Amino acid sequence: MPELPEVETTVRGLRPALEGQEIAALVTRRADLRHPFPPDLRQRMTGARVTALGRRAKYGLIDTDRGDRLVFHLGMSGRWRIDPDELLPHDHLVIDTVAGRRLVLNDARRFGFVDLVGAGEAYPPFAALGPEPLGDALTADHLAAAFAGRAAPVKALLLDQRVVAGLGNIYVCEALHMAHVAPTRPAGTLKRREIAALVPAIRGVLAAAIEAGGSTLRDYVRPNGELGYFAKQWRAYGRAGEPCGCGGVIERRIDSGRSTFWCPKCQR
Repeated sequence: MPELPEVETTVRGLRPALEGQEIAALVTRRADLRHPFPPDLRQRMTGARVTALGRRAKYGLIDTDRGDRLVFHLGMSGRWRIDPDELLPHDHLVIDTVAGRRLVLNDARRFGFVDLVGAGEAYPPFAALGPEPLGDALTADHLAAAFAGRAAPVKALLLDQRVVAGLGNIYVCEALHMAHVAPTRPAGTLKRREIAALVPAIRGVLAAAIEAGGSTLRDYVRPNGELGYFAKQWRAYGRAGEPCGCGGVIERRIDSGRSTFWCPKCQR
């Protein structure tokens, strides 16, 4: 599933083609993805000018001069394509601009979705989200308060979107490895110095992943058609049986149906 770096990379890729542009036409080529498309999506977006593109957690945001906000989630296999030569069977949403650009949302598995939020409306899924990991609100104090007295594994809490918004399995494994914290540690047992090390580790891993265009596993492709190359920099994820930089060996375990990669020698 595309995680925060992939969504951020997608938004940055869309921005040059869409920001400031007037939408000439919007077409949905089926009735739904994971959820039905908003019934008035075409009416409210056609003729509107895009004022900004952004991201919240794993959601992409497209704002217009009418006060509307289009919210998209890439689900398992969603990706945007810019100025494609032809439309493909899984191209489900097409946006044409007055300037002649075409942006297409492709989603083979249809686990993604598109919502529309009006001016002054709150988007309910955002209400319970924790701080953005790249923002100033993610601090050692915040994590210490979230971890205090908790017996749950630290990895599980970092994946909880109420604790930190947008973190996914790959980047939590990588951040824990960078901070030398075992993913199975009860969160409440982490010392202050270990919690303090997690904040720059989380930010550093995400920043490096965004710089590399995200991580391509199966379906993810950047809007310009290129793959995400951060997988070449993984320290732990996907490297079971390979040597760790500390001289140990990366191991794999399954936690709540997800693969966890870690080094027992340097992560304690």
